[in-house]
Amino acid sequence: MKHRCEWSGNDPLYIAYHDDEWGVPANDDRHLFEMLVLEGAQAGLSWLTILKKRENYRKAFHSFDPEIVAAYSERDIKRLLADSGIVRNRLKIESAIKNARGVLKIKEEYGTLAAFIWKYVDGTPHQNDWKSIAEIPARTDQSDAMSKDLKRRGFNFVGSTICYASMQAIGIVNDHIVDCFRYAEVKKMARQFTPVVAGKHT
Repeated sequence: MKHRCEWSGNDPLYIAYHDDEWGVPANDDRHLFEMLVLEGAQAGLSWLTILKKRENYRKAFHSFDPEIVAAYSERDIKRLLADSGIVRNRLKIESAIKNARGVLKIKEEYGTLAAFIWKYVDGTPHQNDWKSIAEIPARTDQSDAMSKDLKRRGFNFVGSTICYASMQAIGIVNDHIVDCFRYAEVKKMARQFTPVVAGKHT
């Protein structure tokens, strides 16, 4: 039997997320924006709740295309507030739109959202070696810096804890515990990851 991080639990959806996605280095801007939105939507809720609504989110938010989301109007907000497939919280919905606009400004400056987000680890995935989930922090100096920068740029629902959860999800850090079967696999992926450079990465 494969040994996994304890938090993956018994739900097949959660296990699949742990086994296939969590911690894998990612540099696709839509995916990075998606994780920022979903981690923000998760505030006060369980991650499993968000995972169950994920496909609905993708449909409701045009596959997390920041250019489309940034152009959302009050009509779109009303549409989203009426969508039972997502978290119908006006502040979280409005923040997703506001953050999409912030992403477009970041892309103007850095070329990609990936270049901006990965700069906190100099473009290289950070490998931790936790022996238990109790050792894993809820925030770090890097997530503090990312949160501060995003807030300065007008982003909402981007506290340090939310930023660190996003960093874990997209592989900026490998926070699988060392005896989890995914630890070595993700570490190998990190070695093959192409560093993200501002203005040059495609």
